[in-house]
Amino acid sequence: MKNKEYAIIDVETTGGRASRDRVTEVGIVIYDGEKIIDSYQTLVNPETRIPAGIIQLTGITMEMVADAPKFCEVARKIVEITEGRIFVAHNSRFDYDFIREEFRRLGFTFMRKQLCTVRLTRKTYPGLRSYSLGNLTKHFGIKLDNHHRAFADAMATTELLKMNLIGPECKQEIKSMVNQGISATKLPDNIKIEQLQSLPEECGVYYFHDTTGRVIYVGKSKNIRSRAAQHFNDRTAKGKMIASQVADITFELTGSELVALLHESEEIKRLQPPINRTSRRTKFAYAIISKISPGGYRCFDIVKNTAQIRKEEDMISEFPTLSRAKGRLNFVRKHLSLCGIHTKLSNGTSACFYFHLKQCHGACVGQEAPEAYNERAEAARLHLRNVFDYDFLLFDRGRSHDEEAAILVQDGKYQGFTYVSKDEAHDIESIVDSVKCFATHPDTARIIQYHVSRNGGRMVDLASGRRKSLV
Repeated sequence: MKNKEYAIIDVETTGGRASRDRVTEVGIVIYDGEKIIDSYQTLVNPETRIPAGIIQLTGITMEMVADAPKFCEVARKIVEITEGRIFVAHNSRFDYDFIREEFRRLGFTFMRKQLCTVRLTRKTYPGLRSYSLGNLTKHFGIKLDNHHRAFADAMATTELLKMNLIGPECKQEIKSMVNQGISATKLPDNIKIEQLQSLPEECGVYYFHDTTGRVIYVGKSKNIRSRAAQHFNDRTAKGKMIASQVADITFELTGSELVALLHESEEIKRLQPPINRTSRRTKFAYAIISKISPGGYRCFDIVKNTAQIRKEEDMISEFPTLSRAKGRLNFVRKHLSLCGIHTKLSNGTSACFYFHLKQCHGACVGQEAPEAYNERAEAARLHLRNVFDYDFLLFDRGRSHDEEAAILVQDGKYQGFTYVSKDEAHDIESIVDSVKCFATHPDTARIIQYHVSRNGGRMVDLASGRRKSLV
């Protein structure tokens, strides 16, 4: 760690999400391990409103930032003062993500080696009740007069770093953390630490190759470099298999996590990498179908997936194994209190097993009317569905700030994706024509539905042309 210099950084922002919110203040302290050798601080005009709660927390008002420089005006200084130095912050992921996202909006990539003083202090001083900056400064008697202002927090973090550097094991611990827990001596034989550190901290799909160039493993991550490091720290059978065979790493940036998930699924099925065993299936032997019983109840059943079934039945989802189909149906049954008889998860013609457990409201014995039961059964149908009943484009984050990803669902299935500039996002017909199409697999619908349920999204219905936000 000799001659290492640290850029200790704190940012104040308009909120907690880097992709949506903006920086309002930057504080930077340059520390060489012995003394402070430089510093920089500035308010930043976020070019958007600062919420009242944030104003109350930080004291930074709209009036204070009105005449402050925009981030584009301070970006060069931030690059220069952090160049060749380790980016240090208390909860570094927050501050680093905001700085990186601001540069992304300008069309540039910001990459620095990182060190988190939360993680470092947990290692150096284990067992404390809290590792928040406010509580640590109180515990160690570090001066912090203006908490939640960038330069004051950066100075307090510098003092915290000094205290951590006292420990005899600290230098090795810092080296390990900066290298994401990877020692050069523990890397796979054909991978160098510089090769790992050159990987992007961006979202995308990555490929591990063997000495012949063959792809042996495909993965996706919101941070490719971090995920690759995790693989090389993995001591499971899978991790050892990767380490013994990997000789090179390539990647494709996607911007969108959803596109990364979809592209990973397609690439695994296309390339059939030997270490991706569980995701290589292209045939789905079982299906869940739905129909209305003579008594008026919506029922579900698991059947063999055949061309006749797909043609004649209301097939709502496909699965590679019977156990996966039963597991999914049983999860939805339990979540929505459906009847075991009407989901074919119980045998018999009288009260189902789950009625006795009070997990069924009695549709099996006529204690619950079809109208009430079917409200939950319709919700179950939506949860189970991996065949879409309308055509749409789903928009998500692009690979740069002025770009969006567009995911096409047509004829009931995921078709593929493309990238468009934000200025062209209104030209729906051209977007559909430009989509790069892939072979369709049933798991892609589940990927889309799960992602939307967690993250929402913006969708355009292709039949009506109407746009709406998905929650």
